[in-house]
Amino acid sequence: MTGNRPQRPQPPSRPNRPSGGSSSPELAPKPYEFVSFPQEKPNLQRPVGHHKYFSDRLHGTLYLTLKVQTSLHVSTGVSVMGSDIGNNRISLIKTMVQGVDQKLSIQGSSLKGCIRSVYEAITNSTLAVITSKYRSQIPTERLPCRNKEQLCPASRVFGALDWQGLLDFNDAKCENIGFTTGFMPALYRPRPDESKAYFIRGKVAGRKFYYHTIRAIDKGQNSGIPVQQAGREYTFKTQLNYKNLLPEELGTLLIIFGQDPKHPIALKVGGGKPIGMGTMTVNVDKIKQPQSLQQRYSKYDVSQDEDLVGEKLQQFIQTNIQAAHTRLIQKHQLEELTAVLRYPSDREPPSGMY
Repeated sequence: MTGNRPQRPQPPSRPNRPSGGSSSPELAPKPYEFVSFPQEKPNLQRPVGHHKYFSDRLHGTLYLTLKVQTSLHVSTGVSVMGSDIGNNRISLIKTMVQGVDQKLSIQGSSLKGCIRSVYEAITNSTLAVITSKYRSQIPTERLPCRNKEQLCPASRVFGALDWQGLLDFNDAKCENIGFTTGFMPALYRPRPDESKAYFIRGKVAGRKFYYHTIRAIDKGQNSGIPVQQAGREYTFKTQLNYKNLLPEELGTLLIIFGQDPKHPIALKVGGGKPIGMGTMTVNVDKIKQPQSLQQRYSKYDVSQDEDLVGEKLQQFIQTNIQAAHTRLIQKHQLEELTAVLRYPSDREPPSGMY
């Protein structure tokens, strides 16, 4: 039966891409860049284990403050009526995790994935996750670790198949009550087959990271998708527990948190990265570490932990960062990454199609 059947709405057409020899104008600069793989194969080793605390390794807790620099949305994958979260002006909205105290949260798993991707890029590690479609185009030595007795630097710290890792991530809790509402434009999925930037001589070019920008794009209610988000200047608090880390492993984490003055980088968290969303800077408020493991296990009285703050904290941070530069960090890859994740940034967000 035919007739005036309602037509399904069509997605907006993608911009035409110039072909070889075409006089078409150049596309806007891409909002991302690739950090190359090191030329050497990863150094695979057996992890240290969880059976005891080793006296020659580092154990403790990092107390962190994360500050939102461009609007942040970490999706729950659920859309609800605006009235369900106190916004009667919007019919449907994509949500973030929000507690009964009306404060937003960032899941620990989201933070772990964000931080691990940077750790992998600057430490000659394998990839943690791959897309099966492009498996044949990934260098063999970069495929995920599958043998828990032979792990790359990132897998030894963050975990791999049958290996839990040495870090415990907690959810980051917002200190601000409530949220802001943004409107995210529809974003296209990555299309590696349409861009030469993704491959070099038939192999993937490296790890993809999005640039920080001075602001995030908000298309407005008429042309954007409503999202619940944390606005600029919102702050989140979290704790990161670590055990049996080498100084260079802890130092690499501290570099990722922007504590190296020569490499002032910030995190990219959540959705909307292509349009400038998700920039967060990190401050290490203090580090709590046990004074003496021997005292903890040989005496009945509980020893007080030592809080590193102020000048003592900064000395500890820089000592471990120096160890990371000496024994673990890939200098070339760190420079490439810093060029992308450097913050503050004077880069404008992209305009046009997304």
